[in-house]
Amino acid sequence: MKAMMLIKIAVVTVIFFLLVLMGLHNRATVDFNLPPLLASQVEQPAALMYFAFFAVGLMTGAILCAGGSAGGSKEKGKPNKPS
Repeated sequence: MKAMMLIKIAVVTVIFFLLVLMGLHNRATVDFNLPPLLASQVEQPAALMYFAFFAVGLMTGAILCAGGSAGGSKEKGKPNKPS
């Protein structure tokens, strides 16, 4: 296994651990306002909002990484050799 993969696994594990800690210790409700998209105020536990924001960020990062490079795709195959 590559070292970079181990580092990524360790970082994600630490982030998940912090997310669990936030869920355990932030049980009070908080208000969330987003006037252009939400007509009313949302009141949820802080831990649930942390989880929701984390999920949105994770999905955004996954979509951006899955998109590939901006320069286009690189095709793998045999090079064209004239015979």
